[in-house]
Amino acid sequence: MTASTIDVPAGGYRYIPGVFQYSAGVRALDGFRIERVSFQRPIPLAEGFAFIERFMAAEDVPLTAFCACELRSPAPFTEAGFIAFNRHYCGTLERWGVMRDDKNPVARSNVCPEQHKPLEPGFHAFCFTRKVSGASGSFVISGSGEAEEGHASYRERTIRFGDTSPDAMREKGVYVLNRMEQRMAAVGAGWADTTATQVYTLHDLHPFLSEEIVRRGAAQHGLTWHFARPPVVGLEYEMDCRGVTVERRIRL
Repeated sequence: MTASTIDVPAGGYRYIPGVFQYSAGVRALDGFRIERVSFQRPIPLAEGFAFIERFMAAEDVPLTAFCACELRSPAPFTEAGFIAFNRHYCGTLERWGVMRDDKNPVARSNVCPEQHKPLEPGFHAFCFTRKVSGASGSFVISGSGEAEEGHASYRERTIRFGDTSPDAMREKGVYVLNRMEQRMAAVGAGWADTTATQVYTLHDLHPFLSEEIVRRGAAQHGLTWHFARPPVVGLEYEMDCRGVTVERRIRL
């Protein structure tokens, strides 16, 4: 792997360092595989954490194996609100021993459905690692919107902020595609290794669907388009992807 990843032996994966609320992506260490569990409907954050804790105990995997999640929120946050939410979310990860000193190895997406909104933030899906002889290569790349990385406000670092014209949406989409490829490269993967790709936007992506998304190989298993907004006010387009061969759906 590249020098940009950090191993988490207790969790069975390595991660791409990101910001305090999530990493940029994870890949299972050799001898481990990542498994994904999704819910029929989002379940509130506290209830979800409690369920995951019981589930992982029943599966005989440690809490430190928790490596990725997909969240749903009622509406985009302000920047201050997003920081406050993330501090609350990260508290459980610290209690589990997953996160220490603001270094968060867990990959994440957090988006806001435009219809059928949850009443409060909650889990749509989560991933964990399991020790399996001969397993290798599974990964999850965190969701990313069209904001450049850095310490300026989102308004200052968002591609074509406030512009949702077809030309602007193409530029945003290409920027995010490039970021997905950079993150996959950091864990030794590419589009050919993905099993699923998800896009989150309220805007028409058909003008660049064929020339950009399909041409690159990002839709080789189809493309799941969620009619949802990214989690911060002002962002219009988000994408994530994964290479995970074991997935389950739970109806609670």
